[in-house]
Amino acid sequence: MKIWMPIVLMLACIAPALAETIDVSDSHGGVVSQYNAHWAELGSRGVNVRITGPCQSACTVLLAHIPREHICVTPNASFGFHLAKTATGTSLLRAAYSSDIMAWIDAHGGLTPAFIWMRAPDIYKFFKRC
Repeated sequence: MKIWMPIVLMLACIAPALAETIDVSDSHGGVVSQYNAHWAELGSRGVNVRITGPCQSACTVLLAHIPREHICVTPNASFGFHLAKTATGTSLLRAAYSSDIMAWIDAHGGLTPAFIWMRAPDIYKFFKRC
């Protein structure tokens, strides 16, 4: 075995721990397609996401692009779900949510113009604590 092989193997094991972490603390959303492109790019880089406050509306499309194991939540974290202003935006949001998240949304009245807030303790059923 070459002398540098253990070093390469060690670096490969710690590389995920060195991934960039994006904090989401007060995102009120915006244009769903813009958020979708933004989170798709960040997801392709393998970022971790720490939710420390509200992630509402278009912000929630991050759930389509960031694997759940790369998301953690603090006690102040919350997701605010609602219908988008356009049918295309709503379709993007619905596609972003896994079946268990969609089941939670449906159990709390479904997507409507009004917000449905997922907060502690419910949020801990879906995401690990930071």
